[in-house]
Amino acid sequence: MTKPKHDHNHKHDHPHDHDHNHNHNHEDDALFPGDETSPAEDQTGGNTVEMFEIELQQANDRALRAFAELDNYRKRVNREIEDTRKYAAIGLMRDMLGVWDDMNRALEAVEKNHNPEAFVDGVRMVHERFTQILERYHCTRIEAVGQAFDPNVHESIAQMPSDDVPANSVIFESQIGFKLHDRVVRPTQVVISTGKAAKGETKEEADNDE
Repeated sequence: MTKPKHDHNHKHDHPHDHDHNHNHNHEDDALFPGDETSPAEDQTGGNTVEMFEIELQQANDRALRAFAELDNYRKRVNREIEDTRKYAAIGLMRDMLGVWDDMNRALEAVEKNHNPEAFVDGVRMVHERFTQILERYHCTRIEAVGQAFDPNVHESIAQMPSDDVPANSVIFESQIGFKLHDRVVRPTQVVISTGKAAKGETKEEADNDE
């Protein structure tokens, strides 16, 4: 009986070859990890986007509240400034009403008693009280007579010679000026001395020369 001949040319698949090919395929898949995403990874990415959207919405809400609060503050400050300007003189008005009452009583006294002296006394009292109110609000009289002429607080309306008052000094006031703190409310209208008149020159001639 003849034994079958073995074909030595027949190639057997070695188990290691299968393992090698199998590992090779996994390595090729690992080269492109982004091609496929697992459900867990999809869920994580979705949660991150939702979290960012929530944080963005919260930030927008905070910004809107901040703008609203700032706008309310601006409106409140504007109202306070307007009220301050509108009623700034209310204290002065209250004090002035007292002066008005005194003047009214003085007029009534004259009308009832026909006493001019009482009226003069009443007017004098009103004047004193009015002066006190002005000083209380730091509105004070500008001194002028005998002072050197100061264009910052004086307004010259005329010049004339004087034997008693040196040149460029105030001889007398035609209207009293006042200042509030250090700011001029109105200047004092004054007549300024030009010094002594020349010998043989009358006051009228000196005035005409000017």
